[in-house]
Amino acid sequence: MINIPKGTKDVLPNQSYKWQYVENTAREVARAFNLSEIRTPTFEYTELFQRGVGETTDVVNKEMYTFEDKGGRSITLKPEGTAGAARLFIENGLASSPMPVKTFYITPAFRYERPQAGRLREFHQFGIEVFGSSAFQTDAEVIFAASAFLDKLGVKTKLEINSIGCKVCRAEYNKALKEYFKPHLADMCETCRTRFDKNPLRMLDCKEEGCKKINAGAPDITDYLCGECSQHFEGVKSLLSAQGLEFTINPRIVRGLDYYSKTVFEFVSDAIGAQGTVCGGGRYDGLVEQLGGQTVPAIGFAAGIERLLLLMENTGAKFPEEQKPRIYIAGMDVETRAKAFEIATALRLKGISAEIDHLNRSVKAQFKYADKLGAQYVAVIGGNELANGEVNIKNMTDGTQTAVKFNEIETYLNKQ
Repeated sequence: MINIPKGTKDVLPNQSYKWQYVENTAREVARAFNLSEIRTPTFEYTELFQRGVGETTDVVNKEMYTFEDKGGRSITLKPEGTAGAARLFIENGLASSPMPVKTFYITPAFRYERPQAGRLREFHQFGIEVFGSSAFQTDAEVIFAASAFLDKLGVKTKLEINSIGCKVCRAEYNKALKEYFKPHLADMCETCRTRFDKNPLRMLDCKEEGCKKINAGAPDITDYLCGECSQHFEGVKSLLSAQGLEFTINPRIVRGLDYYSKTVFEFVSDAIGAQGTVCGGGRYDGLVEQLGGQTVPAIGFAAGIERLLLLMENTGAKFPEEQKPRIYIAGMDVETRAKAFEIATALRLKGISAEIDHLNRSVKAQFKYADKLGAQYVAVIGGNELANGEVNIKNMTDGTQTAVKFNEIETYLNKQ
């Protein structure tokens, strides 16, 4: 037997409706916020992620699925959605569109990392990317979109925000970080020692316990914000507060890439283990230019669908009922089965879920099968019913039975 690859997961029939619920909720929120769907390829040229995610990141260095195609080109399965969205924006000339360009996607992504609860090697993201606005109102709108999505799913999270300033702010902050970390380097992990020269901001991301203790005393970037960045951050906070969206400032939320700027945020929960980020995002005003486009500000977020589902199940969030047939139509012989097929087809074309027998079961066995499927009604067609042009419909909830003409079944079900 050939088994599923490590770090991937099948979605079974009794689980798929949960996925559909999350995805439909994402689309519902996207419509409310006037976001248009984009779809990018599952794989891109490797250079896109080297430039768009960053050559010094663990994602690029350790986690990407990269291979050469038959033409000798380096191809990578996308590890996240933002770089592809920015490439789409540039390549398709969307910079000439009315701004802002507000987009969303639901996409698979791939990272070679240690599988754990809610974190797989193939995973799926709902993401929003908004291009063309540098206003703090846009930051707040994107955060509210994420909050609305989580609220509609019944997911309880806490919002944490920060500002990582601009290039000018971070240059001063990086100096302060180096001054702070230099005496502690010998006690820090090898990764942090490597990051000290290349990107000290990313040292604050370290998950090693010893490094985390040292990081706790590091200076906060919010103390180094320039006037413009400070004003921008105050604007975001004021809009969130005015609308009653609670948040805390977490100075340890950082993005280690040069194109990130100003607002960063995470929605976190302690119901999915130590790594509690459910949804994360931020402003990346330098990415489009870094990928060869014009200078275009942008902001977005991504939420992992597997992690959301795990969180919903762990916290008892309510899912809609699993899809069940509205009516099961049972025939007794070749002629009545043919009529059952005809009626079921007509109902299905009208959008009514109907099921029939495919295994030549007895009527008694069909009733048992319909009950297992959770059918609300069972209609039986025997010889007398066929001659009279009607079915005998049983309500599987209260046991009542009603004779209904063939051409009135749709009306009967709609009335119920």
